[in-house]
Amino acid sequence: MFYKKLKEAIQFIAGDHTILREIMHPKHDNVPIGYSIAHARVEAGKASLPHQLKSTETYYILNGKGMMHIGNESFKVEKDDVFLVPAQTRQYIINTGKTDLLFLCIVEPYWMEEEEEIVI
Repeated sequence: MFYKKLKEAIQFIAGDHTILREIMHPKHDNVPIGYSIAHARVEAGKASLPHQLKSTETYYILNGKGMMHIGNESFKVEKDDVFLVPAQTRQYIINTGKTDLLFLCIVEPYWMEEEEEIVI
């Protein structure tokens, strides 16, 4: 059994400048899973830095709107959109709205800070 409130998750700024709260991570929450889930926030008018992970990442947009860039492709995103970023693929997201852009990041295998590379 696992239970956590979002407000109990420690907030930090990731290497790509996204504001994160790890909701569930096998290294920190003692759960037998091979992935991690984080709640992410990009403030209005801001963007994450171009980066890539060694893991596959799935985004689920909770609120707001933006422009997602994955490799050589770009597309508009909004609430309830879901998409996958392949491992080792350059990515970043721009908040194009007037409110915070909120989304879940599901990373498999689980996210590790040292495996996130900024690629400007």
